[in-house]
Amino acid sequence: MIDKASSVTQAMLSRRSVRAFTQQPVSGECIRRLLSTAARAPSGGNLQPWQIFVVGGDELTRLKAIMRERVQEAPRGEEPEYAVYPEELVSPYRDYRFQLGEDLYAELGIPRDDKAGRLAWFAQNYQFFDAPLALFCYVDRRMGPPQWSDLGMFLQSLMLLLREEGLDSCAQECWSLYHRTLADFLEPPEELMLFTGMSIGYADASAPANQLRSRRAPLDDFARFRGI
Repeated sequence: MIDKASSVTQAMLSRRSVRAFTQQPVSGECIRRLLSTAARAPSGGNLQPWQIFVVGGDELTRLKAIMRERVQEAPRGEEPEYAVYPEELVSPYRDYRFQLGEDLYAELGIPRDDKAGRLAWFAQNYQFFDAPLALFCYVDRRMGPPQWSDLGMFLQSLMLLLREEGLDSCAQECWSLYHRTLADFLEPPEELMLFTGMSIGYADASAPANQLRSRRAPLDDFARFRGI
């Protein structure tokens, strides 16, 4: 039984970063339709700065083979074009990230001192956690922070639409660490810069990684109200 979200609220509450997928395929017609709908996401001045590459089938198999070798050759990745996290991540943001890692590895049964085990698990990002479909989001280098914000609205719209379809996803900014290898494979125009990858497919409900429900700060920790 495919779990489909029947409302925006249900899509929001059921969306999560899925890190294990079944082999059930996602049709080209489906992803094209959802991307077309997601393109109704807002963007300042209607610039629509997102540039999307979707990979599946034999091409995905080929990319996964390339990445198996590349991760072995360069385990630290390539020089990234942007910082996924600030160099000095302060509290409470540092605490949120730390807690997520502890919760995830607890579900996986990988202790803190098993560095090799944790690295091996992280490398599964570059195999798309066995998802049948991969998506990459690029942006023109001439765009600025507001347009990067627009990318987020597009991607969130897509992830909610995926839930309505019974599909799941995992956004993966870690792909920025291998932007050169990916550029060799996808051959994007030189003016485009990689923002993130995304795994897309049907969640494997039995996988330990998918038992994780990441924590959220209570409303009063991040919202302030005046006059209401």
